[in-house]
Amino acid sequence: MKGTMVKTKAQIANGQEFLAKINGDKTISKCTSKKAIFSQGDEADSIFYIEKGKVKITVVSTVGKEAVIAILGAGDFFGEGCLAGQPRRMATATPLEECTLVRINKAVMVRALRDDPAFSSVFLTYMLSRNIRMEEDLVDQLFNSSEKRLARTLLLLASFGKESKPDLVIAKISQETLAEMIGTTRSRVSFFMNKFRKLGFIKYNGHLEVHSSLLSVVLHD
Repeated sequence: MKGTMVKTKAQIANGQEFLAKINGDKTISKCTSKKAIFSQGDEADSIFYIEKGKVKITVVSTVGKEAVIAILGAGDFFGEGCLAGQPRRMATATPLEECTLVRINKAVMVRALRDDPAFSSVFLTYMLSRNIRMEEDLVDQLFNSSEKRLARTLLLLASFGKESKPDLVIAKISQETLAEMIGTTRSRVSFFMNKFRKLGFIKYNGHLEVHSSLLSVVLHD
C-alpha cells in the first residue's frame, strides 16, 4: 500500500511559475462551497488549476445516482477533458472549502502545451500520475476492506506521503461523501471513524485532524 501515496504535488511544484508564462484568457477567482465550478453537461471550454483549497469531482448516472470520483487539492488541474476533444463536461466540480482557482481558456492551454516544452512535460507527468492514482483507487476498491479504504482516503485528503508538509486538519467533509468515495454505507464510515478516534488515529470536534499513526491501518495485512 506504500505505492498509493503518489507525489503529484511535488511533480507540479512549479505549476504556478509555468502558468505565469501563459498569455491570453486566464482568470483567477475565489469560489465557495455554495456553488459548483461547473456542472455535468456544461460546455467544456477551459481547464482549471487549484492554487488553494480542495475540489470534489462527482458524476451522476442516468438513474440519478451520484458518485465521488476524486478529491483534488492545491497544485491539481481539473477539467482537462476539453483538451481531448470532450465538448461537454463529464462530471461536476464543487469546492469543499473556499478555493482560489486559475481558469485557462482551452485554446490558450493548447497553445501553451505546444509552445512550451517544459510546461508540456510537467503537465504530462501530472496526468500520468493522476492515471496511476486512479488505477490504485480501483485496486483499492476491488481488494481492500472498507476500513482500509477509509484510512487511505483520509490520508490522501491530508496529503500524507507528499513532499510538501501534510495538512493535519483537512477540509470539512461529510460521512456521506466519504461513504460514496470508498463504496460503502454511511453507518460503516461512522463505525470506523469512531474506531479511529478511540485509537487516537484521528480527532474531530468541528474539524477533522488526521494523524500519521493512521498509516498503521493501511499498512497492516
